[in-house]
Amino acid sequence: MAQILPPLKPIPIKDRLSILYIEKGHLDVLDGAFVVVDKTGVRTHIPVGGVACLMLEPGTRVSHAACALAARVGTLLVWIGEAGVRLYSAGQPGGARADRLLYQAKLALDPDLRLKIVRKMYAMRFGEEPPARRSVEQLRGIEGARVREMYKRMAGKYGVEWKARNYDVEEWDKGDLPNRCLSAATSCLYGVTEAAVLAAGYAPAVGFIHTGKPLSFVYDVADIYKFQTVVPVAFRIAARSSRSPEQEVRIACRDVFRQSNLLEQIIPGIEDMLSAGGIEPPASPEDAMLPAIPNPESLGDAGHRA
Repeated sequence: MAQILPPLKPIPIKDRLSILYIEKGHLDVLDGAFVVVDKTGVRTHIPVGGVACLMLEPGTRVSHAACALAARVGTLLVWIGEAGVRLYSAGQPGGARADRLLYQAKLALDPDLRLKIVRKMYAMRFGEEPPARRSVEQLRGIEGARVREMYKRMAGKYGVEWKARNYDVEEWDKGDLPNRCLSAATSCLYGVTEAAVLAAGYAPAVGFIHTGKPLSFVYDVADIYKFQTVVPVAFRIAARSSRSPEQEVRIACRDVFRQSNLLEQIIPGIEDMLSAGGIEPPASPEDAMLPAIPNPESLGDAGHRA
């Protein structure tokens, strides 16, 4: 007789470990839990419900059961290259709140509301109000100039030779060390941020500053925390000229995410920036039909499927 497992109880995103990396193994489910089996047959259990994002490196195979379990407990699976370059993601653990998706879309489609959100993002990122009477395009230009200056100052602080933010994912090894470290660091931040955006019930593609990309909103949110978290890590490790800088960056990013309580900040930060629009989430239509089989109440974050 098959054993019936108790219902899963997803841990809130703010209480989870940010990221784990898996390389050269088979990710599967055994006795209701994630397990990684390496080529020698050694099994390593993964506390999947306590991890926000699993980064799957080359040489990793994933079973159908593992993808299904990741979706149920709200863990984002991300396929990455050896250098941490984003390739593909699956599992889609969130986005399950239609009211929040409609709210986000309404804010993004109204030019006046969108400008309010962009101004709030600017204030959260730089700790000061943006100049008055500026369009989104003008604010983007001001932001770009400030970011370039911040990169230059950060490089000087750690004694790193800095030219410009420039890299090509198709020719990774031709990039200079600081750019490779920065790209590895930001890929960690984007993975964790996407997991948080989905857990909050929003759409990663509906951005306000960035647009036209599958992760536009992820880039918007991640940029707010970038210089507080991963950029100093990248320059500090670039200054060492180590043999495995990308690996060191990943480990250091995981540690700084934990030390800064980043996952506790992101979802409240999203709510804060969207509230700048000054509107309430739209109510459901009065004539909308309820599901024939009611969904159980979700035990995880707002965007986790029950």
